[in-house]
Amino acid sequence: MPLDPLLAELTRHHFPNPPATPARIAAFEGRVGWTLDPELRAFYLHCDGATLFKRFPHANYHLLPLAEIQRARAAMRPRDDDSFGPASWYTLVDLQDSDYVILDVAHPKDGRYPILDGYHETFPEGVRPIAASFREFLEKALASGDAFFWLDG
Repeated sequence: MPLDPLLAELTRHHFPNPPATPARIAAFEGRVGWTLDPELRAFYLHCDGATLFKRFPHANYHLLPLAEIQRARAAMRPRDDDSFGPASWYTLVDLQDSDYVILDVAHPKDGRYPILDGYHETFPEGVRPIAASFREFLEKALASGDAFFWLDG
């Protein structure tokens, strides 16, 4: 499914934040040192983060606003250094209990960043792909009924 209908569904049935401005996106990209892929840029121009199914803090899916995105190892471990995972993994979705959905900005495919499961108990060794792009992730998350679609049973 294209991204626009997914963003429309998010607006109709979930809890989006107001859009990020182009200036806010530029400041974010300057801070992190990489650029949003086209799908993420469209999402953040539509809304600067959102929760799905329930309002924060009760939401399983808290798509982070730009200001809260950080290196995954800094969010999940005591220090932001190479012993705690690659510098190219960034938090995208807070799943509560220090679990995150992560972007891998070092390995884009077809111009889109892969999406990874960042389960805190097995991080960084147990990180695994769960979607090839943000669009695929959002489509599956919206269809999940508030469950973590990549988990068995």
